[in-house]
Amino acid sequence: MQSFSFQTTRSVIAEAGATARIGEILATRGCRKVGFVTDATILELGLADAALDGIERAGLSAWIFSDIQPDPPEEMILNAVRAARGEGVDCVVSVGGGSSLDTAKLIAVLLNTDQPISEIYGVDLVRGERLPLILAPTTAGTGSEVTPIAIVTTGENEKKGVVAPQLLPDCAILDADLTLGLPAHVTAATGIDAMVHAIEAFTSRRLKNVVSDCLAKQALELLGGNIRKACAEPRDRDARANMLLGSMLAGMAFANAPVAAVHALAYPLGGHFHIPHGHSNALVLPYVLEFNMPEARAQYAELAPLVFPELEAMGEAARAEGLARGFRELGPALGMTSRLGEMGISHNHLPMLAADAMKQERLLINNPREMTYEAALEIYTQAL
Repeated sequence: MQSFSFQTTRSVIAEAGATARIGEILATRGCRKVGFVTDATILELGLADAALDGIERAGLSAWIFSDIQPDPPEEMILNAVRAARGEGVDCVVSVGGGSSLDTAKLIAVLLNTDQPISEIYGVDLVRGERLPLILAPTTAGTGSEVTPIAIVTTGENEKKGVVAPQLLPDCAILDADLTLGLPAHVTAATGIDAMVHAIEAFTSRRLKNVVSDCLAKQALELLGGNIRKACAEPRDRDARANMLLGSMLAGMAFANAPVAAVHALAYPLGGHFHIPHGHSNALVLPYVLEFNMPEARAQYAELAPLVFPELEAMGEAARAEGLARGFRELGPALGMTSRLGEMGISHNHLPMLAADAMKQERLLINNPREMTYEAALEIYTQAL
């Protein structure tokens, strides 16, 4: 039998309305002051109300940090940690998107250690334990609620990762009510992001394992079977719940069989042009799939019918090629912009993007086919 290790979040609650129980869960842990991490839009829409009301009912008080910026900048995180320390925060909760969840993870770690953030970039460099942590995603995409990873923007636009088991929360809450009515373009981008997690986990050159494979395939079946309905009928609770579950399973998969070139090429698009992460992945995904085809054809053929059932009866090569073609067509069918040129990117930007993508060595080593600068440049050119 293959040797492998597998880690994930300690507890998962999948239930509509479950964020109302956060306060009672924390009270049983002896917590008194909650650091509540979210963003201004979530507060305005009332999506945090159930959690905040439950915290109050349980006799706890909350300090709210809502100054979340996309692609969390290091300075924003450090400001939040300083403020939370001054407030006496003894546990952390986040109801929000991936940037909020990643920020909450780092706050929970940095409040409980004397390590500077510069010492924890990398893999397994966090010392000690974090504060109690509960995460409830409001989009079905990042899987951050079940990954030991947080991505930080340092300097102007470089992204660095913290990867450590301490970033896994005590509890992930999948509350479909938090995603009802989410706009179609957000649903599409985050849903494709989750599908990329599953595809790259299944084809990862390092740490691929049978548990991640099973999770990735189930994730793709849920995501592929529900993304169109979730976009077309944004208040369909069953479709929303299935998208959240699929995103979480994909997160569990790639947390243990890491992602690769799609993410490596997507990160510079977010760093330089502030394109949302899921959309960045969707823009380069079809062309990375085509580049990887010589090494991953059989695996792509196995996955293709899970997302595009009409490919089931075709031969291996046709199924694999249909996966790439299907993703070229899926984004536009869901109303997404599909070309880099439509995002303000020109040929002049491509060498810079390719050079930055090649810095993502921790991701590129997982790709089924070796990525080069020339290949990255060609992929961006095809996506232009």
